[in-house]
Amino acid sequence: MTLSITEDIRSITDLKRNTNSLLEQINKTKRPVILTVNGKAEAVLLGVNEYEKIANAFSLLKLLIPAEEDITNKRYKEARNFFKEFKCDKEISG
Repeated sequence: MTLSITEDIRSITDLKRNTNSLLEQINKTKRPVILTVNGKAEAVLLGVNEYEKIANAFSLLKLLIPAEEDITNKRYKEARNFFKEFKCDKEISG
């Protein structure tokens, strides 16, 4: 999702005047539009499908936090040792 400086940075006034065309652009390009007020970035408009992808990815990343903490605090086992102990506990041969 590469930003196009000439197309994807628009003023809030442009949004007010050209709402439909701006929404069509967002849906066509799949890129966000940065809205400016007095020349400063103020908000980002994003298509709902792109937003859902980002939200889902963020949710998955949050699930990794406990695993990263376990690694940092050395609360893990090497896979080889884990499976060896698992096989012994479950009396699995091979």
